[in-house]
Amino acid sequence: MPSSGVRPATMADAGHIGAVNVAAWRERLTGILPADVLEGLSADDLGMVWASGILNPPTPQHLLLVAVEGDAVLGYAAVGPSADPDADAETAELIALEVDPAHQRGGHGSRLIAAVADVCRASGMTTVSVWCPVADGVRRGFLQSAGWGPDSARRDLQVGPEDGDVVREVRLVTAL
Repeated sequence: MPSSGVRPATMADAGHIGAVNVAAWRERLTGILPADVLEGLSADDLGMVWASGILNPPTPQHLLLVAVEGDAVLGYAAVGPSADPDADAETAELIALEVDPAHQRGGHGSRLIAAVADVCRASGMTTVSVWCPVADGVRRGFLQSAGWGPDSARRDLQVGPEDGDVVREVRLVTAL
């Protein structure tokens, strides 16, 4: 069996990350995001977005990690300083966390969460936050089982062109 692990993403990973992004969102966010938004996702386009983030991260503290089994990219996590207006300088944000649906429940999400915590601790962060759709019970359950919990913050995120295309999110946090 090939070895599993987590490492920083490279440019060679960008297309694979885009493919995981599309597969995971279509699996997990059906019924949460508008169908036309999910149908319009392109692995190539998202791969280019992730490539841009690898080449030119928004800050030196932003990092994209991949979960691998052998040479195969099976998931990813993006982390950086929290952009929330109420966050302090010691709060990081888990910006993205996805695992290919065909490889879920194999420990890849847990390894990514542990690697994010290690990276954040090493950079002096004391807290990590993440925004999660209220309707995404699977994601919330996974994070809560890993020690994350809701704080009092909520937001509405416009996700499509129509006024009703709004997703209510709750912020989950964990102390490091």
